[in-house]
Amino acid sequence: MTETTAAEIIHRLAGELKIGEAQARSAAALLDEGNTVPFIARYRKEATGELDEEQLRRLEERLRYLRGLEERRREIVQLIAAREKLTPEIERALAAARRLQELEEIYLPFRPKRRTRAGVAREKGLAPLAEMILEQAPGGAEESAAPFVDGEKVADIGEALQGARDIVAEIVSDDRRVRQQVRAAAYREGMLQSQVAAGAEAGVYEHYRDFREAVASIPSHRLLAINRGEREGVLAVKLALPEERCIGALLRLYPADPESPLAPHLREAVEDSYRRLVASAIIREIRTALTEKAGEQAIRVFAANLRALLLQPPVRDKIVLGLDPGYRTGCKAAVVDETGKVLATAAIYPHPPQRRSAEATRMLTALIERHGVELIAIGNGTASRETEELIAALIKELPRPVYYAVVSEAGASVYSASPLAREELPDLDVSLRGAVSIARRLQDPLAELVKIDARSIGVGQYQHDLNQNRLAAALDAVVESCVNSVGVDLNTASRALLEHVAGIKPAVAKNIVDYREEKGRFRSRAELLDVPRLGPGTYTQCAGFLRITGGENHLDNTAVHPESYALAGEIFERAGGERENLGSLDAAALASELEAGLPTVRDIIAALQQPGRDPRDELPPPLFRAGVKELADLSAGMVLSGTVRNVVDFGVFIDIGVGRDGLLHRSAMAVGRRFHHPSEVLSVGDVIEVKVKAVDSERERISLTLT
Repeated sequence: MTETTAAEIIHRLAGELKIGEAQARSAAALLDEGNTVPFIARYRKEATGELDEEQLRRLEERLRYLRGLEERRREIVQLIAAREKLTPEIERALAAARRLQELEEIYLPFRPKRRTRAGVAREKGLAPLAEMILEQAPGGAEESAAPFVDGEKVADIGEALQGARDIVAEIVSDDRRVRQQVRAAAYREGMLQSQVAAGAEAGVYEHYRDFREAVASIPSHRLLAINRGEREGVLAVKLALPEERCIGALLRLYPADPESPLAPHLREAVEDSYRRLVASAIIREIRTALTEKAGEQAIRVFAANLRALLLQPPVRDKIVLGLDPGYRTGCKAAVVDETGKVLATAAIYPHPPQRRSAEATRMLTALIERHGVELIAIGNGTASRETEELIAALIKELPRPVYYAVVSEAGASVYSASPLAREELPDLDVSLRGAVSIARRLQDPLAELVKIDARSIGVGQYQHDLNQNRLAAALDAVVESCVNSVGVDLNTASRALLEHVAGIKPAVAKNIVDYREEKGRFRSRAELLDVPRLGPGTYTQCAGFLRITGGENHLDNTAVHPESYALAGEIFERAGGERENLGSLDAAALASELEAGLPTVRDIIAALQQPGRDPRDELPPPLFRAGVKELADLSAGMVLSGTVRNVVDFGVFIDIGVGRDGLLHRSAMAVGRRFHHPSEVLSVGDVIEVKVKAVDSERERISLTLT
């Protein structure tokens, strides 16, 4: 890539992201050097002008796209030049293209095609006749076509004219002006329509039985629902375009001369081009584009929900009993201590078909009393409701307070059967590992959930219908961001957690754990350099995100990077060696005096003020319960506390403790201001008060409003 092209990319990046060119250039250079986004955002603020993680990830994505665009531009120039068709006009058009779609449309007429009707006609030598139709040459149609009839390749005048019209139709369809006109009309006036397919039962797609909505306004969740219904064979879907207006626009691009005998043939060719070639191509393109846009929206929602879930505050220093509910196979129970170590396990059978509830109560009471259980985590899957009733009755009879919380068990079965679970809990049956995971999720959601493919956590919408590579990349970025924003205890972190620390690859994470098991606790961050395959580059990326409590250097338990230890020492001296004096320091004056960057000085002061800080501790704790309600107990107007379980485009699902989440529809979220998406108002894990609007007992649906 030339220096000029690279400079143009930086200029465009800066414009798109509304940042300075120096910021874009520095960030791109840091990424090219192999630095991770969390490291750049946290420890290279001076270089990037304090670009945050979101800006850096967007820059990284756009940089990749724009470089790919330039590479494809060069390829197309070479391909067209090789065919000796590259004109100054085409070269200028290619240079001006700003999107990949524009490049491909310019290249379309030159792209090698499979055997088409127009190709067959060209082989028969009918291209000159097609030119006559396009130019509206004088002379009658039969007179113009007669010289091309040879009795072998072209049998008669009708075949000649048909072949010429096929060539014209293809020329029209390859014209990017045509596609631009039809595309614009489709986005402006197109209607997406669906009906229940012949012989199918509408089921959950009843809303889409006779459905139509403008392409310009259809929301993402409805489009994804329609797509799924179509894939399942329940819905017949059609994208209707304004045909008359589109054909009229094409005829203005290819006007027929009313005086020319060839005018009807041009009009017929243009209409055929639209109906046979252009409309179908644009419909496919628009449906793909709409699906991609809806998918990106769904991925953003999933990512936002995942971030909120991962950053739920940990429940520290509590002994927890985890319950993985079930019917026939029973409920699995596991008690873990404050560090997540398994103390005891059991299987109970309180529900049908065994119905041994008295025995289950005795066993659970014994576990609670023997191990000093303070909290109970109940998985929210099959038999969760019945298990919650059992626990609510049990804790009322205990001599001391014990509380419970319902915990999402999404992905617990995936973890239980994984190699990591076998490695961590080799002596436990697969079913019991799920109970351990549920208990640990309450203690530290982040540390436990990183062990599971984020796509299995279940806080999205239509996640199985999305581009799985894009979804995985977006969710991995969220996990990486959360892990590094919180920081990781080097001496207790699992291999799965370490793998998400900036710069640490799976093999290096394993080596860290192996080194810790062989040598004992890390006493300093510098000791990381003794870990096999963890070189200076990796150390630079990861060290600031790893914490050591009770180590040789108190800075190892802060977010201060080792490269800034000397600076941190000088700042601490200016505070008289007293943490309470740090708040009175003038960061700007200190940065000038010490010839250091102001953002770094500010961050060091903040880190020194709160060593070992976990940002999750500043969030409200999860909602714990001591009782339970029945769905039948609910009535309109009742006010309840609930926990947000999922946020989607059309509203928020809230657990109010009745075994069935209630829906707070976006239309019921009157918050005194306009909002684009429910995620701007509520996040997964939020504890709020809601009012019951309506209860549909037959369909087990609960409608809620904000109090």
